[in-house]
Amino acid sequence: MAENYFEVLNGVDVNDKTEKKNGLTYLSWAFAWGEVKTRYPDSTYTIYENPEGWFYFTDGRTCWVKTGVTVNGIEHIEYLPVMDYRNASIPADKVTSFDVNKAIQRSLTKAVARHGLGLYIYAGEDMPGSSVEEEPPKPAPKPKPAPKPKEPPVGQILEAPQPYVQPAVYRCEHCGTVITPYVGNNGKEVSVEKHIEASKKKLEGKIFCVNCIKDYISGGTKS
Repeated sequence: MAENYFEVLNGVDVNDKTEKKNGLTYLSWAFAWGEVKTRYPDSTYTIYENPEGWFYFTDGRTCWVKTGVTVNGIEHIEYLPVMDYRNASIPADKVTSFDVNKAIQRSLTKAVARHGLGLYIYAGEDMPGSSVEEEPPKPAPKPKPAPKPKEPPVGQILEAPQPYVQPAVYRCEHCGTVITPYVGNNGKEVSVEKHIEASKKKLEGKIFCVNCIKDYISGGTKS
C-alpha cells in the first residue's frame, strides 16, 4: 500500500517549535520547510507575482500574497492578507516590503499545513490525534467588599484627593510587546520616551521594541 504523505506530515509533533503572539499560535517557516524537505526532498514552493512583477496583490484598499507548496507532485495554494501585529489588514498605501515579506512567510507556513504539517494548530488542537479533554474553567472568586473608609477625628482638615493619571502605554507596532525602560549598551537607563524618539528616527515614524528594531535593521524576520 502506498504511503500517505499527508498522514506522515500530520503526525509530526511541532508543539516545541511554535510561539504565541496576541493569543494566536505561530509555527516557524524555517522549521516547517525543513521538516517537509527532510521527508520529501523533491518538494518546492512558489511565491506568485502580480502582472507588474510584485510579490503581492492589491485592490487599491488592502493587499494580500499568494504562495504555493508542492509535495509529492501536489500543490496547495494559500492566500494571506498583509496584516499588522493585531492581525488587521494594512491599508495599501501603508504597506512596506517588510510587511509583505512577513505575510509571505506566514502564507508559506499555512500552505505547508495544508499538506498536513502543523495543520492541527489551525484547528485549535494541542496534539495530532489528541483526545484529552480540557478541564472546565474554575469560577472566578467573588471580589471582597471594599473596606469602609475611617472617619477623620473631629476638627481634622482633609486634603482633597489628587486625580489619578493613567500613564501612557506604548506597544511595539510589529510584535505588540509593551515598551518599558531598559539599560542601554552604555549602562544607562533608556526611558520609554527616549526609546520611542530613537525608534521613530530609525524606522521612519514606526515604534518598534528593541528586538524588532534589530531584526528590521538587519533585514531578518521571524514568523
